Amino acid sequence: MAGTGENARAEVDRSDAGYWAPGDHILWRYRGNGPRSPGGAHSPVHICRPVTVVQDTDELLAVWMAPGTECIRPVLADGTSVHAEPLATRYTAPRTVARSTWFGRGVLKLARPGEPWSVWLFWDRGWSFRNWYVNLEEPRTRWVGGVDSEDHFLDIAVHPDRSWRWLDEDEFAQAQRVGLMDRDTARRVREAGRAAVGVIDTWGAPFRDGWENWRPDPRWQVPALPDDWDRTPSHMPS
Repeated sequence: MAGTGENARAEVDRSDAGYWAPGDHILWRYRGNGPRSPGGAHSPVHICRPVTVVQDTDELLAVWMAPGTECIRPVLADGTSVHAEPLATRYTAPRTVARSTWFGRGVLKLARPGEPWSVWLFWDRGWSFRNWYVNLEEPRTRWVGGVDSEDHFLDIAVHPDRSWRWLDEDEFAQAQRVGLMDRDTARRVREAGRAAVGVIDTWGAPFRDGWENWRPDPRWQVPALPDDWDRTPSHMPS
């Protein structure tokens, strides 16, 4: 499952077989939330994370976000963290985006095509496995430079003993109150969460697949954040 530093590059097309190769660098992006514009356009990208491809098949896209990765994240207009804003005004206060460095220990992200969530793995010092994290989101759209999605606020923490708990239910409710998510979308998100819980309860993929024992290729370099990180997606070759 490991790639090499030699074949890693800042942006790549998929191969003739239609997949990215291990070691390729792509962008994992999230659009802003809210209704589309009158012309049907999505909200601009407000989260962008350069990642390294671990595996890309019909069944799974796995990517690694390395420590020290330069990313784009949303911030308040004065540059402070959005989580410094009280929940009541967190999603209505003016925002912008800023470059920041991922200081955590890396994150392995696993996404199966068409599923409305991705599963992230976190480790502590010395590669002691901490937990899985189910990020409920719009099924990812693939394009030449990576994948795009929209975060759905609600998340699930899954622990090594297979116990789980909902996360960010307060933010999920607030997003609905301020109009970032309509009733139908909220219903779909909650149904997706229940479906993810069903996978957890039966210990289905990817939880059963041993990804907590995976390690990155030490030859991989940290992907760079391109200047045009917010560019309009271009279609993938068929």
